[in-house]
Amino acid sequence: MTWEYALIGLIIGFIVGALAVRFGSSKLRQQNALQTELEKNRTELEEYRKELVGHFARSAELLDNMARDYRQLYQHMAKSSNELMPDMPVQDNPFNYRLSETKKSKVTTNTPPRDYSEGASGLFRPIQDKKQ
Repeated sequence: MTWEYALIGLIIGFIVGALAVRFGSSKLRQQNALQTELEKNRTELEEYRKELVGHFARSAELLDNMARDYRQLYQHMAKSSNELMPDMPVQDNPFNYRLSETKKSKVTTNTPPRDYSEGASGLFRPIQDKKQ
C-alpha cells in the first residue's frame, strides 16, 4: 500500500511540476507575447500593403483622367483657334502642333547610347590636366 501511495504522489508531483513549469516560465510567456505581437504586426503590414495598392491604383486612375481631359482641352483649343482665327498663319498659331502629330515625330537612331565620357576624369586624369 505504501508503494501505491508513493507512486500516486510521484505522478501527482510530476503533474504539478509540469503545470508549474508550463505556466510559471517567464521565457514561455515572453515567447507567447512576442508571437502575438508578430502576428499583429503581420496583419497590420498586410493591411498597409492593401491600402497602398489601392492608393496607387486610384492615383493612376486620376492621372489617366487628367491626361485624357488635358488632351481633350488641347484638341478643343486647337480646333477653336483654327475656326475662330482662320486668317492667322500656321507658325503664329500657338496650337499649331496637334497631339497626333507629336506622337508620330519620335526620333529614332540606330546608334546605341555611350556609357563613357569624353576623356579621362577623376583619378585616371593625367597630372598635367589636373594643374589646368
